[in-house]
Amino acid sequence: MGSGQVTDWQGKHVTVAGLGVSGVPAAKVLHGLGARVTVVNDGDDARAREQAAALEALGVTVRLGDGATLPEGTELVVTAPGWQPDKPLFLAAERAGVPVWGDVELAWRLRGTVPGKPVAPWLCVTGTNGKTTTTQMLASILRAAGLRTAAVGNIGVSLLDAVLGEEPYDVLAVELSSYQLHWAPSLRAHSAAVLNLAPDHLDWHGSMEAYARDKGRVYEGNQVACVYNVADKATEDLVREADVEEGCRAIGFTLGTPGPSQLGVVDGILVDRAFVENRRESAQELAEVSDVNPPAPHNIANALAAAALARAFGLPPQAVRDGLRAFTPDAHRIAHVADVNGVAYVDDSKATNTHAAEASLAAYGSIVWIAGGLAKGATFDELVARSAGRLRGVVLIGADRALIREALARHAPEVPVVDLDRTDTGAMLQAVQEAARLAQPGDTVLLAPACASMDMFANYNKRGDAFAEAVRELGAGA
Repeated sequence: MGSGQVTDWQGKHVTVAGLGVSGVPAAKVLHGLGARVTVVNDGDDARAREQAAALEALGVTVRLGDGATLPEGTELVVTAPGWQPDKPLFLAAERAGVPVWGDVELAWRLRGTVPGKPVAPWLCVTGTNGKTTTTQMLASILRAAGLRTAAVGNIGVSLLDAVLGEEPYDVLAVELSSYQLHWAPSLRAHSAAVLNLAPDHLDWHGSMEAYARDKGRVYEGNQVACVYNVADKATEDLVREADVEEGCRAIGFTLGTPGPSQLGVVDGILVDRAFVENRRESAQELAEVSDVNPPAPHNIANALAAAALARAFGLPPQAVRDGLRAFTPDAHRIAHVADVNGVAYVDDSKATNTHAAEASLAAYGSIVWIAGGLAKGATFDELVARSAGRLRGVVLIGADRALIREALARHAPEVPVVDLDRTDTGAMLQAVQEAARLAQPGDTVLLAPACASMDMFANYNKRGDAFAEAVRELGAGA
């Protein structure tokens, strides 16, 4: 099974690695195409058994509690994106010369197999932070131009559904994680953006170099534009290293004044000096900074990246403006919860790593910062050193809060710190009360934990909900 389309799946022996949100649909699709499908899964809990029973009723073979052994006769492995590359199953596949695809690769190979359905180009977005927001902004801009589209991939509609379903699309806005890109060797986008690069998921990739290399795969074979972040040289380096189609251009985005072949900001206006007739001497106004919701610096960068991909696809300036105006960010992303006693309370529970938290902290002048959780191997010295001048005070929660406390002691010793020695869900109410005590009118109390949530909450959504509930309780007593 090389890099070309697989047109005949009849009787192909495919092993699907992992149940869950990508494994189950992949198994069903492959079975429906006539493949002999075996699903292997590490876990053997009640949920896995329930999913296994449904697949077995269709005629799919399922092996629970044994995700390490490659089934005999396997010709292809299709894996859930989260499975690490060093798992024994993949090492066995490599030894046997069996290719490994992810769900994105499978969807890419299956484009064009539905009779009468147009093959939609992919506009792809990756990066350490901002992927979901940028992809949703892009979809909003595409819709504003009257195009049939969807935000897919790591969010929204599943890519397999988008490719194989009845809904015809003109173009797809595709969010891709580093995991998904690792397992998508033949993906070739119309245009793609890498928003930023910061250490994340290094336990999975093994090194920062390997992480960056997987992110950079999104540029391979791009047709029209490789969009990079002028402020993050590593993203431009990935463009330089990519093997793209003849005529594909490097397009930068910047929060400053753009040079030729860049999009940027001039006097509160988002402008394009890349997709205009005379980019050396002229620029096209696209939208106002006030059209971006919220107009925090990192979100303006997201908007510029989305605009660059839309312009690469040939969209007019008005679509960019109308799409940005119509866009509403997801919950827990720089969400203003309430003002209480002259203090703004902002929920950015989605800031689950230091890079995201730094962008969030940069959006406000005087902050009482609520931080902490599971550090995932992160260090906090750089984040604290860069943000120290904005901190009125800090309230720490969660299992790894000592790591942040120690960084504060080194780089911001004058900032008052409240260390809450508890990891129960009720800690959030106390954290908000302590933050209110430290805050002064005009300040922002910001939940930007720089950590994962699973030590205290089911996910970052639940953490943000707890923050919002605590703020409402505080307001009720104000």
